[in-house]
Amino acid sequence: MLNKKVFLLYAVLLSMLSASAQPFINEVKAFAKQDSIVKPPEGAILLIGSSSFTKWKDVGDYFPDRIIVNRAFGGSRLTHLIDYVEQIVFPYNPAQIVIYCGENDVASSKTITADTVLNRFKRLHALIRSRYPKVPIAFVSLKPSPVRVDFLVTVKETNRLIRDFCKSSSKTKFIDVFGPMLNPDGSFMEELFVSDRLHMNAKGYNIWKKIMEPYLVKTKVPAKKPD
Repeated sequence: MLNKKVFLLYAVLLSMLSASAQPFINEVKAFAKQDSIVKPPEGAILLIGSSSFTKWKDVGDYFPDRIIVNRAFGGSRLTHLIDYVEQIVFPYNPAQIVIYCGENDVASSKTITADTVLNRFKRLHALIRSRYPKVPIAFVSLKPSPVRVDFLVTVKETNRLIRDFCKSSSKTKFIDVFGPMLNPDGSFMEELFVSDRLHMNAKGYNIWKKIMEPYLVKTKVPAKKPD
């Protein structure tokens, strides 16, 4: 009996160490399990990134004429997308890849510069291009989150650098949501956020919808089966 308890304790500790060594591995495994139950359609718009996409649970309702597969996981940085690109991008053969990530990179440390985030995005972009040289990529700019006011200068510079990179890269668009989420005087639009002042409410997502829609490719929506 004692040996069994020791074994179970060892298994739990090993699982915890594995999760610590591989951040977000459980989320990525959950995607794979979900895909094994219901295979996502190919040729969809693939969303990857951090919690601003993860929490957009009803994103399909905002874009009813498009097929969207959401494989974002909350708390992620660009480094995590790089680590898991094989699992969260390559299985899906998407018509377009839309990325919201980098805000957590900036907020992770005052030592993280805009150039650091740019180079991480370049690495992710190169990995995607190695498999999908012609699939359109869109990067949604980092948003102005009120709770992260101390990082605003780096956020602005990161957006500028990634915008310039997108302009010089084939089939790569920069979607600017930063400016439209500020008041005319440059102050934060607090009403766009939930109480944590980081994640958006429906008002925030409605702004994103209006800005993102012209950049999204058309996808084939399956015909509804007759009743």
